[in-house]
Amino acid sequence: MQRDIANDPSETGTLWNGLASRVLAGHELTEAEGRSILDSSDDELLDVLAAAYRIRRHYFGNTVHLHFLISAKSGLCPEDCGYCSQSRVSSAEIPRYNLLNREQLMDGARIAAERGSRTYCIVISARGPSERELREVEKIIPEIKSKYPVRICTSLGLLSREQADRLKACGVDRVNHNVNTSEQYYAEICTTHGYQDRITTLRAVREAGLEICSGGIIGMGERSIDVVRMAIELRALRVQSIPLNFFHAIPGTPLAESPRLDARYCLKALALFRFANPACELRMAAGRELHLGSMQCLGLYAANSLFVGDYLTTKGQPPEADYRMIEEMGFEITKNSLPGAAVEVISGRD
Repeated sequence: MQRDIANDPSETGTLWNGLASRVLAGHELTEAEGRSILDSSDDELLDVLAAAYRIRRHYFGNTVHLHFLISAKSGLCPEDCGYCSQSRVSSAEIPRYNLLNREQLMDGARIAAERGSRTYCIVISARGPSERELREVEKIIPEIKSKYPVRICTSLGLLSREQADRLKACGVDRVNHNVNTSEQYYAEICTTHGYQDRITTLRAVREAGLEICSGGIIGMGERSIDVVRMAIELRALRVQSIPLNFFHAIPGTPLAESPRLDARYCLKALALFRFANPACELRMAAGRELHLGSMQCLGLYAANSLFVGDYLTTKGQPPEADYRMIEEMGFEITKNSLPGAAVEVISGRD
């Protein structure tokens, strides 16, 4: 399927639906098809979302998985990632602190469980974890999992295979390490490490038997082809979970002047990632409140996951607003029991 899809409006619904059928039958989205999704006209948006929803429904029904994120160490990062308010090149006014203590991390787990989160995400700002930080993580994870019915995802920066093995051994379920953009564009957003350094970490995570959570950021000046290539690269990496962030420009960062994204483009990007990664958990992540606004609800036709609460250095919308949006759209929140137990569907009002 080439770009001529958008040139025949009377056929767009049938053609996008046809692409969904092919994906469900095992077809792997091509770069040309991915570009067609992002370049499609706004008149086609509902047809594109309806087709993406077919794929989403096939794999996830009408369920929504919630994640709760805690910034366990903020600022103090030696890397020069231009989008990040915590990097060494940022003068953004953000909290800066070392690793949270046991009580604070346990309290985060409590909040995650109370909010119906399937996964508790522990994130530190660093090139990679120090030995002390890794030991503290190894100590706290078993305690969290013995008390709260949550899965654990850690985001600790670049990892060696030995470090990934230690995370697996202490009970971590999944590791987040975003590719952030395409390999071709990566040098434009960071110079202190390269794209291949991130791929090496993801391979170490895979070899250790951990699930991979890896996604990216849209709106950093990249081209549409970079977004498409990122989606296809994540498919090649066989990731289990994709957080798709919409760049929230923060004063004091090199990319602070980045323009606001068009909400319709954001929705097409979500659809692209669903077509390219049909069976992956796809999460509307940071920046959805800013860039999608009142159209966030439509993103659930492609995405099956949300962060509930705040992000690393930016605020999310109140959890009650997310529960209400999910309920009003006719979706249901899933909640994990203890690892190995069945997943149950709960009410957003629980």
